[in-house]
Amino acid sequence: MPKPRTVVLVAGAALLARGALRRRIRVSPLWPMPALEKPTSGRPRSRALRLLVTSRETVAEGVVQLRLEGPDLPRWEPGAHLDLVLPSGLVRQYSLCGDPEDTSSYTVATRLVQDGRGGSREVHEQVTEGMELQVRGPRNRFPLVEAESYVFVAGGIGITPLLPMLRALPEHADWRLLYAGRDRASMPFLEEVGKLGRDRVTVVAGRPDLDALEVGEGAAVYCCGPEGLMAAVAARFPDVRLERFAPLASSDGNTGFQVELRRSGRTLTVPADSTVLAAVRRELPDTAYSCEQGFCGTCQQRVLEGEVDHRDELLTDEERADSMLICVSRARSDRLVLDM
Repeated sequence: MPKPRTVVLVAGAALLARGALRRRIRVSPLWPMPALEKPTSGRPRSRALRLLVTSRETVAEGVVQLRLEGPDLPRWEPGAHLDLVLPSGLVRQYSLCGDPEDTSSYTVATRLVQDGRGGSREVHEQVTEGMELQVRGPRNRFPLVEAESYVFVAGGIGITPLLPMLRALPEHADWRLLYAGRDRASMPFLEEVGKLGRDRVTVVAGRPDLDALEVGEGAAVYCCGPEGLMAAVAARFPDVRLERFAPLASSDGNTGFQVELRRSGRTLTVPADSTVLAAVRRELPDTAYSCEQGFCGTCQQRVLEGEVDHRDELLTDEERADSMLICVSRARSDRLVLDM
């Protein structure tokens, strides 16, 4: 029979090992895959928080602002966004537009997209004050950098990640903002933006004149808004920093390819105008997915063979070595083999 001292030592060692394991998994949820100190692409997913919707306010035509409160919230910097888990389970990404120093609440705003995929409609029609929502984040792939001067271009709801940047700039900073929208009634935060620097802000109802933008040497250019606006700004200023919440398209266009589901013993064809997720769900309808834009990580699958064309905004380089998000990423080769 073991001596009492031996039992105590063994039990203590077991508790220490269990604590170390929990800490390791918390750092890298896909453990035993190694975690990167600072991923060179994507960002590690964070644990979910449950926050209370304490305010729901219409801040422009078709734009709703939500205030989400909770204790000791993780800090964030201008440009950061949240994953918002909606009541239906859909996951959508929204830029934080409140005060980074406020650790008791997060503020986001969303425009109703009539012909969208349902996320904005759910926020507008189903999310109410007093409701609890799950959020993940914040994450930031659109940080404010130090520069000699700044030029910001916002299109409609694209003002949300730029607003905290404008507030954070030093008083002596040299900056300009071009803010465009369908009409003034549909443009949120117009009054606040004007107070930050009326002589530095140009508001345009309709298509903006990008040729009028003066961008000096050493200036940092930021843009967020509709894809057409961002494409036009990127064509004129190749070093522009963009914030988008849509999958990145390939400049070469899409082609069809084959996907083998090794464990299921099935081979599928993914057409050029469809996704791996759509093809897989026709055979395996219970396959988990959520955002369909490469941000939430729900559809991540292990890749056994083939070269992946990664189009997500989430996975680290380490994770991309043997996995993919099947909602947006495709094949560079003629065939992929997935562990499904």
